[in-house]
Amino acid sequence: MSDENRLVASVRSEFGKGAARRARRDGQVPAVVYGHGTDPQHLNLPAREFAAILRAHGTNVVINLEIDGKEQLALTKSVVVHPIRRHIEHADLLIVQKGEKVAVEVPIVVTGTAAPGALVTEEVTTIKLEVEALHIPESVEISVEGAEVGTQFLAGAVALPKGATLADDAELLLVNIVAAQAAEPAAGEETEAAEAEA
Repeated sequence: MSDENRLVASVRSEFGKGAARRARRDGQVPAVVYGHGTDPQHLNLPAREFAAILRAHGTNVVINLEIDGKEQLALTKSVVVHPIRRHIEHADLLIVQKGEKVAVEVPIVVTGTAAPGALVTEEVTTIKLEVEALHIPESVEISVEGAEVGTQFLAGAVALPKGATLADDAELLLVNIVAAQAAEPAAGEETEAAEAEA
């Protein structure tokens, strides 16, 4: 596990909104870590370092937590961000072990250019995968290069990263290639065309 994903967490002894506010004021993010039949553990994480990890790796990241001198791998399950101030208000972390598979939502990245006259519509922006906790892909790529109108890309037909299995419905429509709407001629152009014919 690389040191860049290592965080020293402190165990929280105070709870409630006031305690959470104080923690955030002190540069900490209140978090809960749970899973594997253990009691949920309430922690404070260093806000700046935690935000830097999320910026670098996205929200599907496994963090090496150091809690009271013991190491614990945890996957970020949910991160609550303040809608205006944009600081992290709270995080839920799931205990994972090396070699363990986890279900995650991975962003879909569409590449290439569809055939002329075709419009690419993304029906969904993420795909659910089951992957090894320490090898979560950052994205799944779908190439629409030269795709004709009527082409559909379903979850079951997408090339998945090595070691990943689909946790979504195989028939789920991810990307649809439809006909681009022809632009209506402007009223002035129609009049000019009629006058030219006359």
